[in-house]
Amino acid sequence: MKKSTIVISGIVAVVAISLVAIIVLALGSIDQVRGGNGDVISFISLSGTIAEGQDASLLSAGSGITPKFVRDRLEEANDDPAVGAIILKIDSGGGAVGASQEIAELVGKSENPGVIFAGDTVASGAYYISSQADKIVAKRGSLVGSIGVISQIPDLSGLMDKLGIKLQTIKSGKHKDMFQRTLTPEEEVKFQALSDEIYNQFIDDVAKGRKLKRAKVEELATGELFPATTAKKLGLVDILGGYDTAIDTAAKLAKIEDPIVEEYRPPGLFNDVFGSPGIYIRDLIKLKVLGSDLMMLEHLRANYGTPQYKYDGGL
Repeated sequence: MKKSTIVISGIVAVVAISLVAIIVLALGSIDQVRGGNGDVISFISLSGTIAEGQDASLLSAGSGITPKFVRDRLEEANDDPAVGAIILKIDSGGGAVGASQEIAELVGKSENPGVIFAGDTVASGAYYISSQADKIVAKRGSLVGSIGVISQIPDLSGLMDKLGIKLQTIKSGKHKDMFQRTLTPEEEVKFQALSDEIYNQFIDDVAKGRKLKRAKVEELATGELFPATTAKKLGLVDILGGYDTAIDTAAKLAKIEDPIVEEYRPPGLFNDVFGSPGIYIRDLIKLKVLGSDLMMLEHLRANYGTPQYKYDGGL
């Protein structure tokens, strides 16, 4: 073996051993600092559309907010004796009804005190979730609210004709295909009743979570977004402030004098490697693979046709 090869191998070995030693020491110091006294605040970031599940594909991994992700993170925090409080930073325009309700229940039943830290937008389903926390902290310019339900059924006939796709419907049940075509007047009445029921569930749960009179929430449940300054006056937000304010609020709830903040951010290949531009790159690849028409069809089928706790304001 050449002398130069031996030298290089020795250097690599020394570096590897040093790295292992640093990691071991770091982990040891973290354990010593954290202890088990409940002085840690778990900071969990949630962003994107609320849905029952994520697309398991490589391109979509890590995007959106799901009950499973939130459940796993809350269980980790609640089972850790070092954690005394939890902050959920939410930036979302809402999403699926069932998923929003499930996550809201998880937040409301969390063992540790929970604080919502509002991002740029906490709308509709995202506010549904937030209303069940102990406190809501929002920046003055955060957009909050949009208490309401939206259902949109697109007429895809023109797009289907363009793609050369024809559907032949065979059904058992009078209204089985009601979301695949224009609704009849009778179906519009039925669908409005369905929307109203889900809307009333939203109002009831916000009133309970925020400890507001139902009539008050009903007045605010117009689907309107409010700047956080207004939302605070209306009782939809507790405290105005940023990151430090959210930490202080959680620390006070848990009676932590010197909090240690541990941040958890959802993994995602494109987001981790490229950051925000990764989303742009992902969509470019999907556009190249599917083409604009099929990509639009995919979007319409995924996002329309069922009631949503969602704000679609182009935000």
